[in-house]
Amino acid sequence: MHISNLPRPPLQFPKKGGKIDKKCQTAVRRVFAKFVLGLANLVWLPLNNRPTLVAETVEEFRTNIAPETENRTQSSPVYHPPARETAFDRARDWLGNRFVYAVISARAGGLSLGVNMNPGKVCNFDCSYCEVDRRTHGPDRHLLVDVMAAELHRTLTAVRQGQLKTRPWYQLIPDELLQLRHVALSGDGEPTLAPNFVEAVQAVARVRALGGFFKIVLLTNGTGLDKPDILRGLEILTKSDEIWIKLDGGSQALVDKVNRPNVPLEKILSNILLIGRQRPVIIQSLFPAIHGEEPPEEEIQEYAQRLKELKAGGAQISLVQIYSAARPGVHAEWGHLPLRVLSQIAQTVRHTAGLKAEVF
Repeated sequence: MHISNLPRPPLQFPKKGGKIDKKCQTAVRRVFAKFVLGLANLVWLPLNNRPTLVAETVEEFRTNIAPETENRTQSSPVYHPPARETAFDRARDWLGNRFVYAVISARAGGLSLGVNMNPGKVCNFDCSYCEVDRRTHGPDRHLLVDVMAAELHRTLTAVRQGQLKTRPWYQLIPDELLQLRHVALSGDGEPTLAPNFVEAVQAVARVRALGGFFKIVLLTNGTGLDKPDILRGLEILTKSDEIWIKLDGGSQALVDKVNRPNVPLEKILSNILLIGRQRPVIIQSLFPAIHGEEPPEEEIQEYAQRLKELKAGGAQISLVQIYSAARPGVHAEWGHLPLRVLSQIAQTVRHTAGLKAEVF
């Protein structure tokens, strides 16, 4: 059942001596003011310390509200499709732009502005959980760098002036989550396949130089990181910028099942090692439930072993992000893994590879 179809009985606050318990009332209102949440089939908000507000709000929700909702509704399935009615990972908000969008990102810890580096939806992966429908094409097949730069400058100005608060949905979001965390080079396809990758990175860096500092983050599947032109583009990034590289499995069999790439896993691992020896990288690993099943334990061990080998080979891995699908996707066979399973995967990474791992 979609969250919008669930019954919404009026909130009834406990009373003390015939008067409403103000402490309970305040707690409930604070939770609902922070996040637009439904009453059941919820994707638990990400547990991490960036910012602390997230963990505090989750604890409030579980303590004060979740028990009541569980009594009112049928039991939620173990695996369920993600809901958009959360502060984090809603559908992208294009804000009237062609190439620049906004999203409240759990992994960013707040507001992320994205640059659609590949509006033509060109990708050498066909991930089972991907939200991009490649059966259709938008109005733009290639990134127009000058247009993107103008949009980015305009959007950054709007964010810094607090103009997002004039839009209805953002009025419900805490100010902490509307602080710009980074500008992401990402979008509808693999960014490193964009023919004007270097020009786009240069343009984003130029906007930063003229309008005030922000962190740049490249989100990539890693397959193109050894190309000479991509390496030239990466030289533009500063030490404060980040490269997030996808690694969704440790065996060719699992990667073929989840990502359906046209390159071997060995190529991805080699490129992670190439870049990781030059600068710290972040590994982003999305684990979906496929046909209602969680990844086999042996596959998780293989994944952790690959990370251990990368670390031993000299890759500087500052963080491993463990998360599941958070937005409705095109393929029907995938689902969202529960927090319990994601936490177990993160624990395996910490124990086997000795790396910092966070669950989102």
